[in-house]
Amino acid sequence: MSAGAKEQVGRLLALVPLIQRRGPMRVADAARELDVDPGQLVKDLRVLVYCGWPGWLPGDLIEVDLDALDGEQVIRITNADYLRAPLRLSPAEASAIIVALRTLRASAEPATLDSLDRALAKLEAAAEDGRAAAHVDVLVPDEARELAGIRSRLDQAVREGRQVRLTYHVPARDENTDRVVDPMSLVDAHGKGYLQGWCHAAEARRLFRLDRIVEAEVLGAAATEHPEEVPVDLSEGLFRPSPDMPVVTLALAPEARWVAEYYPVQDSRETGDGGLEVDLVVADRRWLLRLLLRLAPHAEVREGGELAGEFHDAARAALGLYDDPA
Repeated sequence: MSAGAKEQVGRLLALVPLIQRRGPMRVADAARELDVDPGQLVKDLRVLVYCGWPGWLPGDLIEVDLDALDGEQVIRITNADYLRAPLRLSPAEASAIIVALRTLRASAEPATLDSLDRALAKLEAAAEDGRAAAHVDVLVPDEARELAGIRSRLDQAVREGRQVRLTYHVPARDENTDRVVDPMSLVDAHGKGYLQGWCHAAEARRLFRLDRIVEAEVLGAAATEHPEEVPVDLSEGLFRPSPDMPVVTLALAPEARWVAEYYPVQDSRETGDGGLEVDLVVADRRWLLRLLLRLAPHAEVREGGELAGEFHDAARAALGLYDDPA
């Protein structure tokens, strides 16, 4: 269903109960009541004559007096008494909606709690049997609650055009960093949320994964606009290598083939023994060393110059930790 069709359905669902309550109304009065253009309302009514109960026989369809509509500009609707019935939810429908709202409430900002509580109260009252949902407790992990709060603050900063101070965890270095960022947009890709923004510490655009943001503070300073920095389209992937990044060739045993599926590689070649040879772009040397130590002894650096030497030194240092000092 297109956006226009969805909007039209919404207008009709508001119009029919209005006429059912008030009786015949002039087009101009109904349009003003619903904040709709009168011409659009007339077009909607000409579609309404094809709506009704499944079966689509004459007795199943809603009736609109087209003569009164065209002549007197008056709306008269009949054969729609079933829309007078109040909303009734089955236990399954009520439980699903109530549990969803309770989950949302557990991670919502204080400003929205009153609206959510009112909606919950109305749904529980409208349900045919609220007992099923009453026995369901929703527990939201603290991490999810904190992440929702961080996202809400960042969304506020984007809308208001204000800088944020981030405490951001960098896994490759296993450390937290502090930086001031001009937020550009919040995006979702591959099941994760990200903040795109201009990082003043790096003096470049950066992508920050929301679940790695330890703290986010909205500052009073206005964010600087960076019109030359167009937000990145993440549909083609998150990793965007630059030309100056080194490329390393790894020989992967069968136990380490998963690397080619988990990380973006430039090229991969079968080795004939069930393994793979892959060309991998390295954005951070420390990340590569951590990966190789994790893969050992199922990975070997074939080409990479000093990167191979660094790995061998790191491996010897790691083995030295197991030496018996006696």
